[in-house]
Amino acid sequence: MAAPVIEIRTANHGDLPRILSIYNHEVRVSTATYDTIPRTEAEHRTWFSIHGSDYPVLVADLDGEVIGWASLSPWSDRAAYSRTAEVSEYVDEDHRRKGVGRRLLEELIQAGRARGYHALLARISADNEASIRMHAELGFSVAGTLREVGEKFGRILDVCIMEMLI
Repeated sequence: MAAPVIEIRTANHGDLPRILSIYNHEVRVSTATYDTIPRTEAEHRTWFSIHGSDYPVLVADLDGEVIGWASLSPWSDRAAYSRTAEVSEYVDEDHRRKGVGRRLLEELIQAGRARGYHALLARISADNEASIRMHAELGFSVAGTLREVGEKFGRILDVCIMEMLI
């Protein structure tokens, strides 16, 4: 029996419910995002609408099921930052530690290069050692730590800023 094949592809509107489900799960249970209130479907559609050819959303598709997603997003709306994008990636909890997040991030890096970005940035909760390690293994370096800038689940949290020049 052949191993299941995970396809990394551009997200479409039909993927939005699953992307939202994965994201909102992380809002409720983890520090992978500092959002504290789950997104509504309308908010999520608005988020998706700012993404497109310049800021793609990718999904990891396992036999027709979205098991993870990733995106490039504007770092800032100021013109001087136009060659900088922020990376984000989220994997369904049942599919972690299987290389899905790594594959998504690798594809984001390639997408950034193809679109002419010069710098990719990641904001990672400093308690998320696995994500920090994965980004470092793929060429990101720690640019700094923002101390005690987030609060979630009654905890004051640091944010690690990582960067990659591509």
